[in-house]
Amino acid sequence: MFRFLHTEYLYLLILVPALIVFFWLVGKLRRRALERFGEKSTVERLSEESSQRKRTVKILLLLAALTFLVLGIANPQVGTRLEEVKQQGVDIFIALDVSLSMKAEDIKPNRLEKAKLEIRNLIDRLRGDRIGLIVFAGEAYTQFPLTTDYSAAYLFLDAVDVDVVPVPGTSIASAIERAMESFDFKETTSKVLIVITDGESFDGDTFDAATEAAKQGVVIYAIGLGSPDGAPIPVYDASGRQVDFKRDRSGNVVMTKLDETTLEKLAAIGNGKYLRGTNAQDELDEIYKSVNAMQKKEFGVKQFTDFEDRFQWFLIPATLLLLAEVLTTERKLRWLARWNILRRSEEEEKP
Repeated sequence: MFRFLHTEYLYLLILVPALIVFFWLVGKLRRRALERFGEKSTVERLSEESSQRKRTVKILLLLAALTFLVLGIANPQVGTRLEEVKQQGVDIFIALDVSLSMKAEDIKPNRLEKAKLEIRNLIDRLRGDRIGLIVFAGEAYTQFPLTTDYSAAYLFLDAVDVDVVPVPGTSIASAIERAMESFDFKETTSKVLIVITDGESFDGDTFDAATEAAKQGVVIYAIGLGSPDGAPIPVYDASGRQVDFKRDRSGNVVMTKLDETTLEKLAAIGNGKYLRGTNAQDELDEIYKSVNAMQKKEFGVKQFTDFEDRFQWFLIPATLLLLAEVLTTERKLRWLARWNILRRSEEEEKP
């Protein structure tokens, strides 16, 4: 298996097309400047020592070196074999509300970003536990399944926003059902579902879904984000400047309120605990302490082992290409021109 350890550095490859456009513009401006300088034949005689081909070669060498350099610092790795690794842990699914009300800023910077920060902190603490993420609004989708690949979990978490689920609403029931479909009940691992939401406008099937999950041994925790008194939902323009608050059809500002009663009952049915989110406290840390005390079962994970760094495959060619670019001059080599058959033929044909 081939992978890059630091995939974030691959974004630097955008510099390659950017430099191509830059060199093209510089070349165009250079040609215009030479046209204004004098007649084409005169300019060609004055710049007879300069080679356009060698200038192009230098640019190509630089672009190739940059490409290899970026690939090298991203640290490509090769996995030598696939084997099943035995681990002990708990299966944890997080159901994250991504409805528009999660953009309210009664918890800073807003409810959704606070939840994502706590999930990142939770992933940092995991040691062998499998974690998965379900996002939900009016419907629920699996953002990533149960995994011990915490690096991949970070990447998928970063992509979460209120527009990932197109159906509006807060269907906690669909999130619970999606988690039940994703858990492998053939394995005897302890199973935990953590619901993070403001609990607003929940559907009537929530408690039925929670009851069914509890019967199969899934422990449900709930974290409520927001204020019971309600908060407006800010509206921002494309430049990130707040222009208004979300309004209903009558033009009144919509206030989104935390429904603690629903979440308390949900956690009670699921034999878990309800926590109210705040600006200062890390609620998932408290939940993880309870989860970590659970009996951890052994499970097998198929994964590539013995990953070996292969950055030298790219850094060595990058160094050689940069050296070649430095040693290549834009001046024509007269001794090489003597062996240019095409040029000699052209000169012989001249009267």
